[in-house]
Amino acid sequence: MKSLRKLTAALTAATALTPAIASADEVNVYSFRQPELIQPLMDAFQEDTGVTVNVAFLKQGVVERLEAEGKRSPADLIMTVDISRLAGVVEAGLTQPVQSDVLESNIPAAYRDPGDQWFGLTSRARIVYASKDRVAEGEVTTYEDLADPKWNGRICTRSGTHSYTLGLVSAHLTHHDTASTKAWLEGVKANLARKPQGNDRAQVKAIWAGECDLAIGNTYYMGKMLADEEQKAWADSVNVIFPAFEGSGTHVNLSGMALAKHAPNKENAIKLMEYLSSPKAQEIYASQNFEYPIAPGTQADDVVTSWGDFTADGVNLMDVAGNRAEALKLVQQVDFDG
Repeated sequence: MKSLRKLTAALTAATALTPAIASADEVNVYSFRQPELIQPLMDAFQEDTGVTVNVAFLKQGVVERLEAEGKRSPADLIMTVDISRLAGVVEAGLTQPVQSDVLESNIPAAYRDPGDQWFGLTSRARIVYASKDRVAEGEVTTYEDLADPKWNGRICTRSGTHSYTLGLVSAHLTHHDTASTKAWLEGVKANLARKPQGNDRAQVKAIWAGECDLAIGNTYYMGKMLADEEQKAWADSVNVIFPAFEGSGTHVNLSGMALAKHAPNKENAIKLMEYLSSPKAQEIYASQNFEYPIAPGTQADDVVTSWGDFTADGVNLMDVAGNRAEALKLVQQVDFDG
């Protein structure tokens, strides 16, 4: 029995060190997005190409998992939301570049890594929800306006350390210096109606309940609330406002993808990336989550377009991601959540 246990242990160890083996008819995806949002596209790709798509849904820890798996990782494609997460897998050395005319044609330069390590698929705007009853049209036009003392005790938002908030602060840093961004954060904090808490939908609920008049959130939550019987009343109580940075545009963030460093099915993974970047696929993907497709000539869902037009901030999101550490430092310095 001791010899059998030793042999079993040896075989297990050998298997653990064996690199993932490529298959001619499959591709493996590590995804942060919920199954219902991407599975229809995976099914369509499989039907068109005969390539089976295996998806592992991960809520967190993708960097740690890929690092632990190393060269034996089965992951071919990484799909995630938020530029900081895309940048995180790149900075950890867990991706590889992809040179593809199809991807370059379908994805504008502002929404892909200059080094071809990651590629955006859909975008969402970080906007202001404003009470229909208590905020007049035109009172908020810029993100800088949120620090105006006239909003004292009238703003709700989620935690300053959440990736969505840090993304906005990082974007502010691309347009202003550190001292100005810190002063802006202090001004916004002074205008809060309550301690930062909850998700984006919770902020809109607070406006509906009369706790505040303005809230910061992502556009797609409006679509989700309108589709929910209970939450529709919250959505109906607010207007969607697309503020801009002074002299620039509205802050946007992405869902995106990257080719895993040790992809055993690299060819199939690139085929899937090109398929997901196609205008048709992007429109389907975006409509599932009330987001904006980014391929030239694509159209957002009717519900999304009903909120109005805006000009997206033109800075490359990799520059925004590069400010994340400084943004977190400033949030902590002003004790934003305190």
